[in-house]
Amino acid sequence: MNTAELLVKCLENEGVEYVFGLPGEENMAVLEALQHSPIQFITTRHEQGAAFMADVYGRLTGKAGVCLSTLGPGATNLMTGVADANLDGAPLVAITGQVGTDRMHIESHQYLDLVAMFAPVTKWNAQIVRPSNTPEIVRKAFKIAQSEKPGAVHIDLPENIAEMAAAGQPLQRDKQEKVYSAYHSMNEAAIAISKAKNPLILAGNGALRASASEAVIEFATQLNIPVVNTFMGKGSIPYTHPLALWTTGLQKRDFISCAFDETDLVIAIGYDLIEYSPKKWNPNQTIPIIHISSMSAEIDSSYIPIAEIVGDISDSLTEILRRSDRRGKPEPHAIELRTEIRQDYEQYAGDTGYPIKPQKIVYDLRQVMGPDDIVISDVGAHKMWIARHYHCDRPNTCLISNGFAAMGIAIPGAIAAKLVNPKLKVVAATGDGGFMMNCQELETALRVGTAFVTLVFNDGGYGLIEWKQEDQFGHSSYIKFNNPDFVKFAESMGLKGYRVESASDLVPILKEALAQDVPTVIDCPVDYRENARFTQRSQVLSCPI
Repeated sequence: MNTAELLVKCLENEGVEYVFGLPGEENMAVLEALQHSPIQFITTRHEQGAAFMADVYGRLTGKAGVCLSTLGPGATNLMTGVADANLDGAPLVAITGQVGTDRMHIESHQYLDLVAMFAPVTKWNAQIVRPSNTPEIVRKAFKIAQSEKPGAVHIDLPENIAEMAAAGQPLQRDKQEKVYSAYHSMNEAAIAISKAKNPLILAGNGALRASASEAVIEFATQLNIPVVNTFMGKGSIPYTHPLALWTTGLQKRDFISCAFDETDLVIAIGYDLIEYSPKKWNPNQTIPIIHISSMSAEIDSSYIPIAEIVGDISDSLTEILRRSDRRGKPEPHAIELRTEIRQDYEQYAGDTGYPIKPQKIVYDLRQVMGPDDIVISDVGAHKMWIARHYHCDRPNTCLISNGFAAMGIAIPGAIAAKLVNPKLKVVAATGDGGFMMNCQELETALRVGTAFVTLVFNDGGYGLIEWKQEDQFGHSSYIKFNNPDFVKFAESMGLKGYRVESASDLVPILKEALAQDVPTVIDCPVDYRENARFTQRSQVLSCPI
């Protein structure tokens, strides 16, 4: 047995199902070992796509997704997806090939110090320099990647070490025991909640990672406290729940800003500051905050908790609920606010404008997707509308890259989502800019049998940057480009292609596309004049009294 074979045995021991990546000279020993393993190697068309697939796999399963590249340009291509997983809290293990240790001291073809390069975008990384250390390094990598807060780790395997004889066995996986919060902290939180006149729950991605949705719903319902979720906290409470005030996180004032204006206590549950800076919702540092999470609060001048409850989130919520004697109901303005939010959402149901307003596209998408179906949002102007208007019944049914906000994640992410949930409908929602960054992975999707829909919001430019330029300078520049014929592009790859030519087309096209047994692409022209209109409305937004 050589080191590469021992590495693969260790991956099997960790329960790895897939390795996403590209073959190269310096990772051939690992690929050869995978030939004799139940682990399925998914050959991708670009290392960035491989990393995004591992990223989304980790986010959906809680188990580290694994991606593999060769050295040099293969490793640098991998980095964007690795960084995305690290900032979004998705467990991921990246493995890179490397030159032999006998070449590292001299200038060598394609050699980079990958351990140094990956250090800023990972929780931990290491190079295997002794075959016998492989089981320890792999076990440590998975333990760190999957421990709260999850993230990315990196293992670098030099070519000559991979081929060396190795003795050893995978290490036993240790069980992660729950950590429980201190009683005095929960008592402090219960007292503050009981005294609050107008508390507000802010639910973040940590609540989803901890599978704490049911506890959040029970806590909010029993104490009659409205709930706002971050972009990455969607589904922590069903959007149909009477206490759900939907999503916060836009950089501009929105209806939900009114809830923060009026609250006298924010109960942050599984909230990561990277999701939405507290300086946006607590700029004057006047809102008291209770921090309930698996991790201690990050230091920020606008986020200084009066009580910090660190431990298992579900257990913490249950214990605080037992200690609270709050009998109040939401203030009338919270009920009015929910009414206004819903009216704003519903007004686009019958809109017939063409190109189609982004609100209408997202509304129609929501109508054809079931409560457990999955939308993967790319990054761009459409992301802001999906964040605002695509509402969820369940956790992890709308995945948005928000910490690193990397364009190009939707199509690779949809492949991973379909592999994890083959019976569910999956839609990759992307702008035309993001589509062209990783559209080559549609060939991967067809080859591995993952039939999902790619819905392209087509405006012929970088719409989000145009929106920001118009706001800041009153004009835009360098944001327009030409696109290929997306329908012909899809057909040339053996996929199905559709073009939306009226507002009434979208729902029937979506339904037909979702019923196909091959990947499909829908070209949907979008009217992003709505971006400027939203900015104008946000500047004069008045809150219910």
